[in-house]
Amino acid sequence: MNETRTYYIGLGATFHDPALALVGPGGEVLFAEAAERPLQSKRALNCPPDALDRVAALLQDHCADAQGFVVARNWRKRRPGYERLAALLGWLTPEGLRFRSGRRLHTWLEGPELHHMLACQRQALGRAGLDLARVLRRDFPAVPVRFRYYDHHLTHAALACYGSPFEEAACAVLDAYGEEGSLAFFAYRDGRLTPCGAARGPQSLGLFYMKLTELCGFHWLKGEEWKVMGLAAHGQTDPQLLGWLRAMVRLEGLGLATCYPVFFDHLRRLERHRRRPEQAPESAADLAHTGQRFFVETVTALLTRFHALGLSEHLALGGGCALNSACNGLLLAQTPFRSLYVPPAPADDGTALGAALLAFHDDHPGRHGAPRLLSPYLGSRMGDHAVERYARYGGLAVRRFPDGGVEAAAAELLAAGKILGWVQGRAEFGPRALGNRSILADPRRPELGKRLTTEVKFREPFRPYAPAILHEFGPAYFEGYQEAPYMERALPFRPEARGRVPAVVHVDGTGRLQTVKREWNPRFHALLTEFHRRTDVPVLLNTSFNVMGKPMVHSVEDAFAVFLGSGLDALVIGDTLFSKPGSCP
Repeated sequence: MNETRTYYIGLGATFHDPALALVGPGGEVLFAEAAERPLQSKRALNCPPDALDRVAALLQDHCADAQGFVVARNWRKRRPGYERLAALLGWLTPEGLRFRSGRRLHTWLEGPELHHMLACQRQALGRAGLDLARVLRRDFPAVPVRFRYYDHHLTHAALACYGSPFEEAACAVLDAYGEEGSLAFFAYRDGRLTPCGAARGPQSLGLFYMKLTELCGFHWLKGEEWKVMGLAAHGQTDPQLLGWLRAMVRLEGLGLATCYPVFFDHLRRLERHRRRPEQAPESAADLAHTGQRFFVETVTALLTRFHALGLSEHLALGGGCALNSACNGLLLAQTPFRSLYVPPAPADDGTALGAALLAFHDDHPGRHGAPRLLSPYLGSRMGDHAVERYARYGGLAVRRFPDGGVEAAAAELLAAGKILGWVQGRAEFGPRALGNRSILADPRRPELGKRLTTEVKFREPFRPYAPAILHEFGPAYFEGYQEAPYMERALPFRPEARGRVPAVVHVDGTGRLQTVKREWNPRFHALLTEFHRRTDVPVLLNTSFNVMGKPMVHSVEDAFAVFLGSGLDALVIGDTLFSKPGSCP
């Protein structure tokens, strides 16, 4: 099949954040998207990655000339021993979840919570690929299909390494759980991933952060760990809480070990600090801050030990814990590594693409080419016909710029204090808006941050907004500036720069920046350049185009639902600018 036009379909078959990816016969990434986007259901819990109508259209769009398919999944086919035992004992049935839990494991979550995840995961693995198989049989009846199953953490590592600009790297996967544990380590060289360590057992930094999210009064099933990170900057270290956390878990080689005599005793004490429903979120600020500090010190100590293996000065980081941008921004300062790469989708949605890339490299050993940075713009486009419909019937002011100039018009509105929805090209793969599905505003105006919170995003006031910055100005605005193509790390602003862009400076003086270069996103770069020309500020406030609790917009209809149902002043889709009556000149 190596000589045929073989396409590689990656299925992210986790019960949360399912996704689908396509890799072409030459190893080119054709498409990658989380199921939450077309479904418009945050995290798409218990949904398949390969919905019937969706996958049929994608294969016709990208793989119509296929002579072979490889379907790659992000979990091993044989399930771990504990899961099989729990299923045998009936713990993973509705009755078992309700009335039985077995012996309490030495980990952060209760048995029923863990068993619910295991039960959902078993269902997800059994369901994933069924719709795809039907479509392949119907639409490609003569095309051979092979199926592959990969170790979960290996798929995380594949995206982190194959998507990086590194020839070689040390790769760490920090996760909630995989087949046998939560941590895995790899050496990457010559296009090959070689395992060099893994942690087994129930202890997990990802599960710890889930518990911390729960104690702070948020919902980890909804992915609200973001709220803990934002809230942490508003608190201070509680020495007693930090002492309990340090006493509960210790590093053991490249793994985590439970301190058995005190673990449950301290966990009960932590429960007494749980935020009650009637309390304001800010009441949990010290808990969030202390938990984040413990997370950072544990991660940095672990990665320092990993560096001592002497594999590489470059660190590729994957797994759900790599979404902790506050921690990521500290890694080069607090570990010996000299460079860091975090992919745009380091959590389980990214394993769909990781699995597809693994399958391609298995079939083409030694064919890895020159490393290059993965573009995050891998998702769907919005249809022009729907834009025309809203232009005709929406009752809005419409301006068209078929020969260019929409960037200048948008920059003029932004400089005048307007808040814009901005939609261009293909959607971003991963959780962050990077200039194609964004809400934008002038960072010089702190009142716009407050207006965004109360009238557009409808979210908590303690959560910060992010700066998108022209690369060449990064060192003038940030201390220890590092390129951040995917808004994946937070860095401290220089003191003299904070007053220029107060709307994107968090209370601790940091910003989760996005580096913008022309070669990465020409249109967003042009918009930032036009804004800089008018204001002498090379920064825009950039936040995801959604309201709280919803994924980023997927369709034109989604975009107009947010535009018309919020305080947005204008909406740009491609070369068309829509504005509400009286909101824009």
